[in-house]
Amino acid sequence: MAMDKKSLEDVREFSPERFTKRMLFQKGESAAFVLNFVQGQALPPHKHPGTDLYLVVLEGSGTITVDGVNTEVAAQDTVWCGGDELFSFSNTGTTPARLYVVLSKVPDNRYVQDV
Repeated sequence: MAMDKKSLEDVREFSPERFTKRMLFQKGESAAFVLNFVQGQALPPHKHPGTDLYLVVLEGSGTITVDGVNTEVAAQDTVWCGGDELFSFSNTGTTPARLYVVLSKVPDNRYVQDV
């Protein structure tokens, strides 16, 4: 298997209308992508059935909510949560926020589409 290299800067895309999701990799049952949020934007509560979610806050800050419990996060924080937990993120900071996300097993193709 050959190496594949991509730049996080190439997927640094913000939209005033809604958060953006830019795919980096989809290999086998795993996927990696970046979520970009301007201040006030949010990822609605959802689950990733049958998978694990790993994320790194690349820049900015915000609030992650897992099963109703709020946790403040900022650049350089890392998070893991199970896919059966209800997960959401809101950019509650004063600057743009970016999350690097890995799903260890993609539940279905809806989770690997750019939005």
